Amino acid sequence: MSDDPKDVQEFFGARAADWDSRFPDDGPAYERGVAAIGLRHGDRVLDAGCGTGRALPVLRAAVGSEGTVLGADLTPAMLHEAVRAGRDAAGSLLLADVGRLPLHDGVLDAVFGAGLISHLPEPAANLRELARVVRPGGHLALFHPIGRKALAARRGRRITPDDLRAEPNLRPLLAGSGWRMISYVDEDAQFLALSVREV
Repeated sequence: MSDDPKDVQEFFGARAADWDSRFPDDGPAYERGVAAIGLRHGDRVLDAGCGTGRALPVLRAAVGSEGTVLGADLTPAMLHEAVRAGRDAAGSLLLADVGRLPLHDGVLDAVFGAGLISHLPEPAANLRELARVVRPGGHLALFHPIGRKALAARRGRRITPDDLRAEPNLRPLLAGSGWRMISYVDEDAQFLALSVREV
């Protein structure tokens, strides 16, 4: 799939209505991914490319009622499904491109991005934008409920050396975009690259 924003909108818009039913067993993986960030009550967190908002209730539980949870997505149909599922009760939804967020500098403690990295049209610039809105020392979690090998098999493909999610590619990309990778997990049951916002 193209990483052009219009192609991304078209792809996900056509799949929004049945998205949750296609992946009904991802909940525990989302819980593990969010737990790895180490969020505290009162933290401010963005689910970047939130889709139908599956992570929003888990993020809300992590930051408590005094925290702030935002979900941003480029596809109106995905946000509509988040509202239909009642997940807007867990956080505020923004129709926004994560490459141009309507947020002030350093206002967040963390960003959670499920399946995000492979859909960024300009990965370095887009990761810099995420760094802009996170305070120094804050976190970025690039997550997927299954690992690269399992995802490639699901799609009938092979992993290629130029895959952005491969650690040798992702680590320098993050480093050049204001982030320092502190952990990397790529297992059948989860992909999670956790980074810290550099000062």
